[in-house]
Amino acid sequence: MPNEPQKLAIFDLDNTLLGGDSDHAWGEFLIQKGLVDADQHKKANDGFFEDYNNGTLDITAYLTFALTPIAGQPADTLAALHADFMASCVEPIRLAKADALLAQHRDAGDYLLIITATNDFVTRPIAQMLGVDDILASDAEQKDGIYTGKPTGTPCFQAGKVTRLNEWLADKPFDLADACFYSDSRNDIPLLEAVGHAIAVDADNTLLAHATKAGWPCISLRD
Repeated sequence: MPNEPQKLAIFDLDNTLLGGDSDHAWGEFLIQKGLVDADQHKKANDGFFEDYNNGTLDITAYLTFALTPIAGQPADTLAALHADFMASCVEPIRLAKADALLAQHRDAGDYLLIITATNDFVTRPIAQMLGVDDILASDAEQKDGIYTGKPTGTPCFQAGKVTRLNEWLADKPFDLADACFYSDSRNDIPLLEAVGHAIAVDADNTLLAHATKAGWPCISLRD
């Protein structure tokens, strides 16, 4: 009997696999380290976060804001800064039930993919920590190994997640009809509707209403 094809298990990151938002936390971390103007950065960071939660975020403007502080910085400086961020801000919002869910899919032989609107500078080390197979994130432009402070390519946000996933799938064997996607956010409804198995995780009110109407499972990964 032939082996069944490997299935794709897709996960949003912030407020799904993590008990908080790594993107917003990075902005708070920069403020704590005195690397940005505290008042201006907090006002903008909180404003963009509110827009995200309301489904009205200008993703290009936000990515530019988030990436500007790392522009031109040496790679070793950024690596040390990110390691500090991981220890002080990311580890405390790691969820045991999320780790268990990833382990469940890993043990089932599934291919684990994180897909997130947060930029790849912030999120790739988090994906490595969580032990997933790959990550799709909003890409930060680099020239000669140095970040320019600008986003590049299609932002991995709202319908852009579907675009990016379809591009990624072009040379992969996976069938979206067999794939599952876990998310907390109204912004991910386009991708949730594109997979065969949508699961709402600690969903915001808009997604919860949509999921209930669509008959999607609704779960919590919080204690």
